Amino acid sequence: MAAPNTFEELGLSIVGLGVKYPPHELEASAIDILSEKFYPQSPAMTKVCSINRYTGIDRRSSIGTPDHPVVNQEKPPSIKQLHDVYVSDGIPLAIAAAQKAIKESHIDLREITHVVSTTCTDSANPGFDHFVVKGLGITHTVEKVLLHGVGCSGGLAVLRTAANLALGHAARGKPARILCVALEISTTMVRSELESIHNLQETRIGVALFSDCASAVVLSNGIGARRGSPVYELLGWEHTVIPDTEKDLGFDVDPQGWKVVLTPRVPQLTGAIIGPTFTDLLSSLPSLPLEYQEAPDFDWAMHPGGATVLSGAEKAMGISPEHMRASYSTYITHGNSSSATIFSVLDKLRSPEMDELAPGGRVKEYVVGCAFGPGITVEMCMLKRNLALGGQGVGISGLQTPPETESEGTRSEVDDGEIVDGVAGPSDEAVADLRLGEDDVFIAEALENLELD
Repeated sequence: MAAPNTFEELGLSIVGLGVKYPPHELEASAIDILSEKFYPQSPAMTKVCSINRYTGIDRRSSIGTPDHPVVNQEKPPSIKQLHDVYVSDGIPLAIAAAQKAIKESHIDLREITHVVSTTCTDSANPGFDHFVVKGLGITHTVEKVLLHGVGCSGGLAVLRTAANLALGHAARGKPARILCVALEISTTMVRSELESIHNLQETRIGVALFSDCASAVVLSNGIGARRGSPVYELLGWEHTVIPDTEKDLGFDVDPQGWKVVLTPRVPQLTGAIIGPTFTDLLSSLPSLPLEYQEAPDFDWAMHPGGATVLSGAEKAMGISPEHMRASYSTYITHGNSSSATIFSVLDKLRSPEMDELAPGGRVKEYVVGCAFGPGITVEMCMLKRNLALGGQGVGISGLQTPPETESEGTRSEVDDGEIVDGVAGPSDEAVADLRLGEDDVFIAEALENLELD
């Protein structure tokens, strides 16, 4: 008999995946435009604008440009104004992402049994999930769960919650097709962050990292009619909280939106916990093939909270940027979209261009998903990728088995003694394939000692 803490064949699989980014892309100059328009020069503002040029992010996805009315008022927008934009511009993104996931899953809307969602950039009753269900045209009764307070780990927290619901239905012999949705609209809070930088003279770099996105997956428990093929099988998961770290990572409510809380301890804390969490996850999966026993044996879908979280994971786990190629690619081309990012990373990982960058040219069948959230909370899962669907529809070869934020100090502030003109980048030369060129690698290496999430 298997040990109580091990996973047997769960029959859980992601059968559809969808991501929808908004139409606009913000370059580093976007923050300079608003800073110069509304605030005088100051040491803190100058420092943040300098750091903003070296986050490693080429562009951040956004629902608007620096000319958007909500960020061009005399004062920063209120929570009510931010909510109105979230509803008008964000919910359509969530509906579009969900439609993509449902289409790939080949299921009928009437087969959806649950909707599990998350956001940390809005708070309303009913929640945004109510309007997503309505927008999709779902008229039958579905069980809904909306997670709050989980921040950047929300995507995997949603997947874990959905998995437990799916297993509950399986225990009753009932089919479950669970729509998981994450939606974040962060860029509209730029004025709130700039206001704090100006008034408090804090070096708050969250303003340079976050972006907008909606993403969705459909999770199946395998009972009932099967259409299409699984994208990823979900084999197991771990949920851990690092004690006494509540003040290190958070997202605090404020009259002018929400305020990012990230301290310089975050990369060290996350780097220290990822190894033990991975060990616990492996111990719950004793049936993994012998060629999948060490961290470098797997591909890694890390939530790209920031460059030093990714490079810290490399050092802690002995893996290369190529192992996390989809995380780096997503971070560089879209930024950090909080809870919605991890499903985007998983979607990116199965693309042909990512397969070409696989370590040693060998795509891994097993994938470790990992994200850190407020608390500090660690969400980790083990997935088995369907390589027959490699490159989103084209079979690929690989290592197969027979029939798998930049951190800030107090209230997102970086201590003056730790600022080096920018943000640490990946530590291995292999990341050059994912960046613009040699100059970018040089800058990343030169700034490696800056402790930012």
